[in-house]
Amino acid sequence: MGMLRAILAWLLVPVLCMLGLVVCLARPFNPANNRLLGRMMAKTGRFVLGLQRPLIGAQYLPEHRPTVLIANHQHNDDLFVLGDLLPPRTVTVGKSALAWVPFFGQAFWLGGNVMINRSRSKQAVCVMQATSAAITRENKSLWVFPEGTRSRGRGLQAFKKGAFYAAVASGAPITIVCASAYHPETTGLLGRRRPVTVEILPPVETAGLTNSDIPDLMQRCHEKMQQTIDRLSVRTV
Repeated sequence: MGMLRAILAWLLVPVLCMLGLVVCLARPFNPANNRLLGRMMAKTGRFVLGLQRPLIGAQYLPEHRPTVLIANHQHNDDLFVLGDLLPPRTVTVGKSALAWVPFFGQAFWLGGNVMINRSRSKQAVCVMQATSAAITRENKSLWVFPEGTRSRGRGLQAFKKGAFYAAVASGAPITIVCASAYHPETTGLLGRRRPVTVEILPPVETAGLTNSDIPDLMQRCHEKMQQTIDRLSVRTV
């Protein structure tokens, strides 16, 4: 049953993207497209999967202030766990190959999201620095998975610098979003799905910081995320 639910949930993603493309084409590159599609896919996916997602710290999700959101990236199912947590006017960062995924890639592009080639680290940092101007000028928020790839059960991986460059360059706070570790039952391969708890932490301010502060900022954010994930994961065992 778990496998059938997972297959159905993912089959619905391109269907929802096709429906969302109508809106995206009517208002191309509008970041509001991302919030709409994220909510559609997350709420539909959790319903189909029978997945509970307790949320702690929702008051720290900014509604009227640009921020750089960072979250741990475990599995493709992050879309269903985290997709409805985008603040208004949020763009996300993804690999450029996503543009070729039928329907999803086109919706992602039309949401004005940032596509980077992660094999070219210097280019990726330049893109993130340019994105900081959009945060300042266009009042946008930025969602990033700072590990750069899915952990697939290996625990929290080292962070890449791009998100922190963007935060420091724009002076925007960093909002840390932590999801408890997925269990085999959570991924839907076997048995009943266990809840995945998500906690949003108070903002980490970056005003006044410079590029020389980025290594310390990365370490502090990594420690905060790791400690929170460990605590949440013990609760859900």
